[in-house]
Amino acid sequence: MSPHVLILGGTTEARELAAALAARPGVRVTTSLAGRVARPGVLDGQVRIGGFGGAEGLAGWLRDEGVDALVDATHPFAAAITANAARAGAMTGVPVVMLRRPGWVPGDGDRWHLVDSLADAAEALPRFGRRVFLTTGRLGLSAFTGLTDRHFLVRSVELPEPPVPPDTQVLIARGPFTVAHETALLREHRIDVLVTKDSGGEATAAKLTAARELGLPVVLVRRPPLPEGVRAVTDVAGVLERLSLDST
Repeated sequence: MSPHVLILGGTTEARELAAALAARPGVRVTTSLAGRVARPGVLDGQVRIGGFGGAEGLAGWLRDEGVDALVDATHPFAAAITANAARAGAMTGVPVVMLRRPGWVPGDGDRWHLVDSLADAAEALPRFGRRVFLTTGRLGLSAFTGLTDRHFLVRSVELPEPPVPPDTQVLIARGPFTVAHETALLREHRIDVLVTKDSGGEATAAKLTAARELGLPVVLVRRPPLPEGVRAVTDVAGVLERLSLDST
């Protein structure tokens, strides 16, 4: 019987993992996407769109579809999905592997101000300049709507979900970005402070280098903690080592 792996996807690492597993003879791979991105791109293996209905719904799907291993390769800030994956694994006995790219590490000259939430980031902003480069994704911008005296340049892959701050300019773009591009963008828009999440990875890290070189402060939202007792691997190779996928 072919082993079946369910990937909770949406990240570059999830896409790479799906390709690696689909290339293995006798392995069935399904990637589940939340459906928040209109054009997710082509994925190897099977794809399902939409939620499961919490941990219980996910556990039922694991049983019904004969899943042998579950890989949570969602965004580091998808805390609810990660918690549901851990609970569903415990409910069904299906082994769960958490795939999380490493977070960013500050270097010499970085002016990082770490906070625990978007609300904390909004509270910190009055200490800095008026023009804000906001790259926290298209969700959760309501945390900044009370800052009526700030100009926000919001960059997102798709249009942000309202409500948004009253003085907002939206830039639709998808990484990777170069340091030269990010430096020019910060200068063109006369940015005073960058607000972002600790997503990690190379695709969007150039903005941090550009901010450092321009001497700009960065308000960085820390990642939510993993569920108790859960350990993550940091790359696709680590996931493949953890999975036992011998077909029978």
